Amino acid sequence: MAEPIRGKRPDVTAPTPQNTPATNAPISSHAQQPGVASISEEDMDRQAAASIFAQNPQLVSMIQGRLGSLIGRSSGYIESLPAPVRRRVDGLRGIQQQHSKLEAEFQEEVLQLEKKYFAKFTPLYEKRAAIVNGKAEPTEEEIKAGEDNDDDEEPKVEGEASAASPDKQPTASDNVTGIPEFWLSAMKNQNALSEMITDRDEAALKHLVDVRMEYLDKPGFRLIFEFAPNEFFSNKTITKTYFYQNESGYGGDFIYDHAEGDKIEWLPGKDLTVRVEAKKQRNKNTKQTRIVKKSVPTESFFNFFSPPKPPAEEGEPDEDDDVASDIEERLELDYQLGEDIKEKLIPRAIDWFTGEALAYEELEDELDGDEYDDEDDEDDDDLSEDHDDDEETDDEDQSGKPKQEAAECKQS
Repeated sequence: MAEPIRGKRPDVTAPTPQNTPATNAPISSHAQQPGVASISEEDMDRQAAASIFAQNPQLVSMIQGRLGSLIGRSSGYIESLPAPVRRRVDGLRGIQQQHSKLEAEFQEEVLQLEKKYFAKFTPLYEKRAAIVNGKAEPTEEEIKAGEDNDDDEEPKVEGEASAASPDKQPTASDNVTGIPEFWLSAMKNQNALSEMITDRDEAALKHLVDVRMEYLDKPGFRLIFEFAPNEFFSNKTITKTYFYQNESGYGGDFIYDHAEGDKIEWLPGKDLTVRVEAKKQRNKNTKQTRIVKKSVPTESFFNFFSPPKPPAEEGEPDEDDDVASDIEERLELDYQLGEDIKEKLIPRAIDWFTGEALAYEELEDELDGDEYDDEDDEDDDDLSEDHDDDEETDDEDQSGKPKQEAAECKQS
């Protein structure tokens, strides 16, 4: 696993020597609890400060910038400890360095293990591609294994003939080569990818004959999309490569750095990442009109191969905070899409094609949300009760009779 986005701060800041008070903190404290008077004084101070900040937004921005520059700096607490204690702290730091080295070694061995088994998976992927594209047929043993698995999960209706039954009469569709639109269907069943695929994209993705990946010599991987000749672009393959930083993260994980995609050689007028807008222009002198056409960016799956660039590094001109935040979100989404293709789509393409993988995705989502269900349900119940009360009040007109339209809305 890899840390998706570098420089992303956690939502909750844990107490550290960097954010502890500058005053010496005793090991055992019996601090007096504040009384009523002190609480009221604090409230007044907060109100006064809030009033000042509300009237001076620039002051708030300046303070936030100042606080951001203090992150990572020592508060002086560690330096104030007695010398023997500081030596013990340094010793623990040394032990932690040994732990970090072992974590890095562990992640490296995990990567090598992944590469080892990927080499064993590759012949299966090649056989899959051959069957999908009509260059080979599965063996009877493979077909039987697939039928047995299908029987276990979805029993046949009594009297229904098997797809491989010799009694089945051949039809015109039996002459189809391979499995048409295999990868397009699999991708449309994968939620994150389906949201990116437009109707215009489907015409091009029907020519997708294989999706595979390969590891780089250094930490990273490359996704390879292979296409049959088509009327949209001349590329036979379009690749996207994900790179990691040279240094490992805090837990020894590889840290995602950036991605690079191939340039798509679009044929004239076939670029799916832009749309043409036509606009009328009138000449002020001659009063004649003309049609001006302009290409503007539009949503498309093929934007996946033009990944966003990381925000400006330190020392470069600062970007707007909102813009930088948007870029980081798009970087995280872009990385997650690559991971989904690498870890989900490619290894289990047939399950996505048949839709069986969706059941596992829903199960994972349910398990991930279990810890929040009870609290959310309680909140929903409270809200629904309040909402029902409001509806009962609003659904009655002056005569005291409920309105028919409101009743219909409640039923829907």
